[in-house]
Amino acid sequence: MTNPPFSFSGQHVFVAGGTSGINLGIAQAFARAGARVSVMSRSPDKVQQAEASLQALGAQALGISADVRDAAAVQAALTQAHAQFGPIDVLVSGAAGNFIAPAKDLSANGFKTVVDIDLNGTFHVLRMAYPLLRKPGASVISISAPQGVNPTMYQVHACAAKAGIDMMTRVLALEWGEVGVRVNAISPGPIADTEGMRRLAPSPEALQRATDTVPLQRMGSLDDVAHMALFLSSPLASYVTGAIIPVDGGAALRGGRDMRASYVPRAEA
Repeated sequence: MTNPPFSFSGQHVFVAGGTSGINLGIAQAFARAGARVSVMSRSPDKVQQAEASLQALGAQALGISADVRDAAAVQAALTQAHAQFGPIDVLVSGAAGNFIAPAKDLSANGFKTVVDIDLNGTFHVLRMAYPLLRKPGASVISISAPQGVNPTMYQVHACAAKAGIDMMTRVLALEWGEVGVRVNAISPGPIADTEGMRRLAPSPEALQRATDTVPLQRMGSLDDVAHMALFLSSPLASYVTGAIIPVDGGAALRGGRDMRASYVPRAEA
């Protein structure tokens, strides 16, 4: 990726889930744009690797290990980042979990795990960050998914969680607008080289089926999502809030994907 046409020099960007996939791509894009970047995820090894990759791009970077399901741990991580880099100018909440399972085979624990990571985790990040956001001027971005809008077979857990994130985005845009904080969400479609696609399209045949559903006839890239995050956090989007923006090549226009052919029974679902 070339240097983006935005500058975030001197700004503090915090990315929850920012140590792999889409979220690491977003963190790296902000690093290239001059931001000081804090990333948080559950795995200490991934945190260390992500911090090193951001520093290799010339950014001041901080990696913190915390689980988004633990509100107190999230609060401690945000407080640590604030102490090091100051008020948060851009907050990205992207931690997520998913797998394919029909509702009749989905355990209570499987449903709860996805909702806890995706929906409750997003609330924890946004709620605990609120006192530390720059006011006015902060940009808050949650990572949603097409399942929040399109009912998708074998995805009842993800559909419920992402629909909650979409509505949370709209409610917080209403509540936080009065202090000058913008709240939006990005809804990525099929994005290559991500854990999500490895889970939802585990074979070459499934990957081709996913690509065939995209009107633009290609998989998205990490840069495609990162560029939208940069735009939403830039002055060009200063009047945009409460939006859930698809970055999916038009895939959501076709409705929910049929996941049945990709289903592999799990010991714990």
